[in-house]
Amino acid sequence: MNINAARLQHFFEVSSEIGKIGETGMCRPAHSALEKKMFEHAKGWMEAAGLTVRIDSFGNLIGRLKGKNPDAPILMTGSHLDTQPYGGRFDGIAGVLCAIEAVCTIAEKGIVPETSIDVIAFADEESWRFNKGLFGSRGILGKLEEGELQRKDKEGITREQALLDFGCDITNFKEDQYAPGSIRCFLELHIEQGPILDKSNKPIGIVSGIAGPLLLSLTLKGMAGHAGSVPMPLRKDALLGAAKVVVAVNEIASQFAPAPTVGTVGTLNVFPSSRNIIPEAVSMTIEFRDIDMERRDTCERQLKEAISEITETHGLTYELTVDTDIKSSYCADWIKDTIRDSCTELGLDAPELVSGPFHDALVMSEACDYGMIFVRCKDGISHNPLEYASYEDLALGSEVLYQTILKIVG
Repeated sequence: MNINAARLQHFFEVSSEIGKIGETGMCRPAHSALEKKMFEHAKGWMEAAGLTVRIDSFGNLIGRLKGKNPDAPILMTGSHLDTQPYGGRFDGIAGVLCAIEAVCTIAEKGIVPETSIDVIAFADEESWRFNKGLFGSRGILGKLEEGELQRKDKEGITREQALLDFGCDITNFKEDQYAPGSIRCFLELHIEQGPILDKSNKPIGIVSGIAGPLLLSLTLKGMAGHAGSVPMPLRKDALLGAAKVVVAVNEIASQFAPAPTVGTVGTLNVFPSSRNIIPEAVSMTIEFRDIDMERRDTCERQLKEAISEITETHGLTYELTVDTDIKSSYCADWIKDTIRDSCTELGLDAPELVSGPFHDALVMSEACDYGMIFVRCKDGISHNPLEYASYEDLALGSEVLYQTILKIVG
C-alpha cells in the first residue's frame, strides 16, 4: 500500500473531535466556527505536503498540487466537511481526508503529475442549515440562484452573514468560478450510505450513477381556533392536511417498488404549536429521488395533484416551492474502467451500484466527466451517529483513489 494508513487514521481521529456530539455523533454546520476549525487542520495537512491552499469566496477549501502543464485542465477530487445536525463521523469527510492522503502521497513521492490536481472540501453540501445545499460546487460553476445569500438558518442568520463571518469575500464570486473546460474530471470517494457493500462483504464499490434529487418546501395555511369549541366539520386544520400529504408522499414513492424511487418528508414546523389551538400553518420539506427521471417526474405530478385535492377538501391554501431540482447523472465509463483497473490490481472485486444520495459529484457532472468510489459502511447506516466505516476500508479506498489519480494524470 502506497498511502500512509496510520496518518489517514490520525486525520479521522482529529476530525471526529470537531463538532462531536455524544460518543460518536457529529454536528459541524456549514460556514460555522467548527467547520473553520476543521478547515485549519485540513489546510495544515495539505500545506505540509507542499500543496498551495486557499479558502475561496464560496467557503470552499482548495489545495492544489501543481502539475507539469499548469494551464491544462485539472483533475479535481474531494467531497465536503460539513455534517448533518445529528450525523456521523464519515459522511462527506471521508472523501476529503482520503483525497488529502492520496494527493499528499503523490507529492511526498516526488511525483509531478502531468496536470494539476485540486483537492477540494466543498461548502454546504448537506443543505440543512439554509435549506439549499451543494452550495460550493454550484458556486464554482456559476450556478447559484437569485436570493440564495438571503436564505436564513433557524437563528435568522443569512447565508451572506455566515459567509462574511467565515471570512469570505462575497464580491469575488465571479473570480472564483472555474472557467468552462478547465476541469478535466472529478473523482469523489464517499461511504456508501447503504447496505449493499456490507451485505455482500465487499469493502469497495464503483458508482454507476447518482439519483436526481427534487427537494421541495410546502406551506399549508388554515385557520387557528379553540381546540375545545370549533366543531370538526368547520375546522381548517393545517396539520391534518400536512398529515395527509405525508401519507401521500409515502404512497406515491412506494408504488414503484422494487424500483429505487424514494420519497421523504423530513421536517414539519407547526404554528402556533399549542395543544389548545387548532394548527393554523404547517411548513414542511418534501423530497423525491430517483435515477429514472420519468418516474421522478411522475411523483412530482402526483404530489401536486394530491396537495390540490387535500387543501380543497380541508379549506386550506398552500405555497409549494422548489429548493433543489437536479437531474440524475451517470458516471463516465472511462473513469469507471480506470477505477476498476485500480481495484483489480489491489485484488478487489468491486461491484457497480447506483447512489441514491446525491453528492457534489452530481453538480460537477454538469461541467466534466466524473467517477465515484464507494467505501463500505456498517449496516448501511448514515446520517446517524451510528454511522461507521473501518479505517482498513477507508485506507483501501484512499489507495484506490491514489492509483486512479495516477492512472489519469500521473
